[in-house]
Amino acid sequence: MLSKKIDIDRWLDKFKRIDEKLKRLALLSQLSQILNSTLDPKEIRRRAMEAATQLMMAEVGSLLLVNEEKRHLYFEVALGEREEDIKTISLNFGEGIAGWVVQHGKPLIVNSPAKDRRFFKGVDERTEFKTRNIICVPVKVKEKTIGVLEAINKKGKGRFNQGDLSLLTSLADQVAIALDNSRLYQELEEMFFQTAESLAEAIEKRDPHTGGHTQRVTFYSQAIAKYLPLTPLEKKWVKITSVLHDIGKIGIEDGILKKPEQLSPEEFDIIKRHSNMGAEIIGHIRQLKEIIPGVKYHHEQVDGKGYPDGLRGKDIPILAKIVAVSDTYDAMTTDRPYRKAMDKEMAIDELKRCSGTQLDKEVVEAFIQAYQNGEI
Repeated sequence: MLSKKIDIDRWLDKFKRIDEKLKRLALLSQLSQILNSTLDPKEIRRRAMEAATQLMMAEVGSLLLVNEEKRHLYFEVALGEREEDIKTISLNFGEGIAGWVVQHGKPLIVNSPAKDRRFFKGVDERTEFKTRNIICVPVKVKEKTIGVLEAINKKGKGRFNQGDLSLLTSLADQVAIALDNSRLYQELEEMFFQTAESLAEAIEKRDPHTGGHTQRVTFYSQAIAKYLPLTPLEKKWVKITSVLHDIGKIGIEDGILKKPEQLSPEEFDIIKRHSNMGAEIIGHIRQLKEIIPGVKYHHEQVDGKGYPDGLRGKDIPILAKIVAVSDTYDAMTTDRPYRKAMDKEMAIDELKRCSGTQLDKEVVEAFIQAYQNGEI
């Protein structure tokens, strides 16, 4: 009877371990999905660290990234109360457990760090933290180590084991994929912005009276966006809209675009076509459909006296309202052949005067906040 009881206990213990392993594998799958659901590099790094700590059932953890030029590791993300202190520390290649992992490209478990000569005591001394044990794995992209993921102090005074190492290595592979996808996305995004800016600059060169206009409008619009309740994605649309808001001028003949005198009513009617032309050009690029309203309606006025469609108030898209304020301010504060630039304070007074009639009140207030804070 005693033998049968021992066998049952052994099998129950075995089933318990299998069940725990399945739960942790399911957690790894869930964490990997969360990790790969964003392309924001900062968010990926934060999620990676939270996932490592949760998966390893550890007290704290950190993500260190490689600086190839200085040949050291720096703490990109560290969980715990002393994160800011920890992030001021860097490790040379080969220094500490993390430095060893980077130098050799191999994972490492150290369950008695005080007895291991590779352990760097500086972090504990700086933070008054006691490291009982540590598990650290390399984060590799195409066989190149770009950082390390580490978890510290197994909860319940347990010890890290080979099962932990296997799970954390799998997570590190997912982190590497997510970071690399983010890098590629950022490179594509940067290339797009550079292409758009080059196109805007080429168009601007046709008009000798508005040099630097696009760059200034983009700068002002991004400053405004900081003071409005916009999502990170909407702020990107603000930048793209600002860069391309005058793209329709490519269809305006030089005789009108370069005219040094004030335009006649007929010529002004032709210039006004550039907003519709811009929307038509952007309309051929599926990925830019979100900015079409901003390009098309940046000359609308909240009192309905703008163009091309005479939209009023809330019917005008926020992207268009932002560009309208930036465009108006730049027009007032730059020299034109037929008038001198207005003083900045006078221009601010004019924006206030037009607030609620020509320009959106909330956007004007955001512009003034940015101006008063020295961001414009």
